[in-house]
Amino acid sequence: MIVVDTLLQQRQTEGRPVGMGLVGAGFMARGLVNQVVNSTPGMQLVGVSNRTPSRAHDIVTEAGAVPAAAESGSAVDRIAARGEVAVTDDFSVLLASDRVDVVVDATGSVPFGAELALACIAAGKHLVLLNAEVDATLGPLLVTRADAAGIVYTGADGDQPGVQMNLIRFVRQLGLTPRVAGNIKGLQDPYRNPTTQEGFAKRWGQDPWMVTSFADGTKVSVEQALVANAAGLTVHERGMLGMDHTGHVDELTGVYDVEELRALGGAVDYVVGAKPGPGVYVLAEHDDPKQRHYLELYKLGTGPLYSFYTPYHLCHFEVPTTVARAALLGDATIRPAGAPLVDVVTVAKTDLAAGTELDRPGGYHYYGEAERADVTHGSGLLPVGLAEGARLLRDVAKDEVIRYGDVELPAGRLVDRLRAEQDELFFGSAAADEARATTAP
Repeated sequence: MIVVDTLLQQRQTEGRPVGMGLVGAGFMARGLVNQVVNSTPGMQLVGVSNRTPSRAHDIVTEAGAVPAAAESGSAVDRIAARGEVAVTDDFSVLLASDRVDVVVDATGSVPFGAELALACIAAGKHLVLLNAEVDATLGPLLVTRADAAGIVYTGADGDQPGVQMNLIRFVRQLGLTPRVAGNIKGLQDPYRNPTTQEGFAKRWGQDPWMVTSFADGTKVSVEQALVANAAGLTVHERGMLGMDHTGHVDELTGVYDVEELRALGGAVDYVVGAKPGPGVYVLAEHDDPKQRHYLELYKLGTGPLYSFYTPYHLCHFEVPTTVARAALLGDATIRPAGAPLVDVVTVAKTDLAAGTELDRPGGYHYYGEAERADVTHGSGLLPVGLAEGARLLRDVAKDEVIRYGDVELPAGRLVDRLRAEQDELFFGSAAADEARATTAP
């Protein structure tokens, strides 16, 4: 959004920078800290919270800023007034600061992300999510609470869902109807695990489990669920079509069944190997023959589908734009638009024995696949965001979808209560009752 640079420059001139608090100190957080500190006039990194404060200290120092320990909101304010960056292991300290306007969740944890989201809403802090997993699991409920509190709840620019949603908004503004919103991937293998991905992760300084979630399809399912729920789209089938396509993304205009897309009301999808990648695409149609004439003149083809794409996603580079949109314009990059349309369900990556305690996403036990939310609800399928820590009650075969009735969920989890509330809000009480019935006492 071009206007953001003007608004931030005005804040810089006035000496009133937008204050950002960051929770998490991993790979993406490191890049974001550097971006805000060194390349975003009009924005101030007020503080970083991480359960291991030394990691927060390190990423602040690497960016050339001065970290200082803080144990209270007033301490954060004093540190920020000196131009330093507060460091803490307690995110509530950041939320108590008057200097923090927007909080960025860069943790990737669903249970922790749920707690953080509720705390931000209670504190009146806008929330930017680099935690797509919590959004895919609980976003439709959390956004209703954020709206009631008058805060902005949003995914991030630069992340592929946000890039897609920006493109969808652009296409709609031109008068076209999006029929496919897609993600371009370089690899898709549901049986990858942290061992197979260790070398790649080490090369780039990333977590092998997170890298595995990219490779095994969990992440693309999560990301496309976010787009579907924000744009009112669905999926053709469980897992999406997921075609291999080594040609240019423009060629996809002739691949999809347009009548099927119209009947679906539009769908999310991904392709493997298309150029230019790794970007995103939107295929859209226009119902005005006069405008189709102009689109052909402008070299977009003869329709009925026209190709629009962004050939990159710049992740942390663009997150400050989201922070500014939230604080200065009250605008969300991407957020659920109402009842969930697409969910992400849990599928066994290998044969699993009864008694197995499921590991976290991007691990050895399961991968996630996008599925229609009404199917997820009606069939009692286990959302991938709730799978970690669940104990299997029966043997599950490789590639078999796991249901609530197949597991005992850990006792007392906030995420399970919130998910039950979300199911009841949008679908009625059946899914909520089933979740409670299969949770350990």
